[in-house]
Amino acid sequence: MSKNTNRPAPGALLRETPIVAVLRAKHASEYAPVIDALVAGGVTSIELTLSTAGVFEELPVLRGRYGANADIGVGTITTVEDAEAAIAGGAGFIVTPITDPQIVATAVAAGIPVYPGGMTPTELFAGWKAGATAVKIFPASQVGPGFLKDLRGPFPDIQAVPSGGVDVAEAVEWIRAGALAVSVGGPLLGDAFKGGDLAELTVRAKALVNAVAEAKDGVKV
Repeated sequence: MSKNTNRPAPGALLRETPIVAVLRAKHASEYAPVIDALVAGGVTSIELTLSTAGVFEELPVLRGRYGANADIGVGTITTVEDAEAAIAGGAGFIVTPITDPQIVATAVAAGIPVYPGGMTPTELFAGWKAGATAVKIFPASQVGPGFLKDLRGPFPDIQAVPSGGVDVAEAVEWIRAGALAVSVGGPLLGDAFKGGDLAELTVRAKALVNAVAEAKDGVKV
């Protein structure tokens, strides 16, 4: 496969807009109109979940469609084989719901940002030590933003992305707590994959981008 030079540098769009939209649908062929609406609203890091059929087939198509305008990654990866398939398809980043050092090593070797999931300090530090770009606190709804502050006690340098049940208000609080980014699914997407108004999705995306940007500016101060 030829190297795609018309793509964002690893993690560049996420640093600019620290939001990952997590997409789940019946089939990956449904993704493009929803991604269009998200990108129009300023959300440019998109996670395609393997719980959706057809992701590996659609991934190269979506990569070509959006080029450097969106960073298309693959999530719900639980095996090295899936990680390798995602990388071969041009995934901009890898997300897992578990902590598997072999998956992390596969992504690191390929120069791809990787976000392994975990809940306990042992899991999260293991993912960080293995070379993760940031660890995914999952499911974040079970702990809340204060968890990151506590985690930074023994691990002051650890970078984290909360995922799972994060709504707009909680996204802001996680950013204020020092999260690298936030991962948002249902609260942002709403009924987008059920015939919902995609213009309204763009409005929600813009509101989230603005709220997170304001929170991030406050952290810098």
